[in-house]
Amino acid sequence: MVKLLRTHSENQDFIQLVKMLDEYLAYMDGDDHAFYDQFNKIDLLNHCVVLYEEENAVGCGALKGYDGETAEIKRMFVIPEFRGKGYATAILTELEKWAKELQFKKIILETGTGQKEAIKLYRKTYLQIENYGQYKGVETSVCFGKELE
Repeated sequence: MVKLLRTHSENQDFIQLVKMLDEYLAYMDGDDHAFYDQFNKIDLLNHCVVLYEEENAVGCGALKGYDGETAEIKRMFVIPEFRGKGYATAILTELEKWAKELQFKKIILETGTGQKEAIKLYRKTYLQIENYGQYKGVETSVCFGKELE
């Protein structure tokens, strides 16, 4: 059985998943990891989702306000051995639903060019946009956006 839990960044399962994500990204990003890591602190995330398969926390994601109308997706991760089951899509859908409830009109997100699985996921329902904020001019970043209906 799969369950989605809306929570915050003090949730221990979310914290553990983010630690796994950071280890994964340190490996995948190599020398670029320190640059990206500075933008991925979780202490101010009040809107986090943890996905459970049975009783095991296997995926997470979060959103935070970017500006008055836009939310930014952060900390998307599914443990590698649980990928391919639609869990990332379920987390993303729940975050989008939550963003609408919070009255956001648009969602943006950033991922690294080396994150091929993530890019494939985002291309399904998001449009690639010009790199925003701290990612402007960063060649190893790719940004996506979506209007919320």
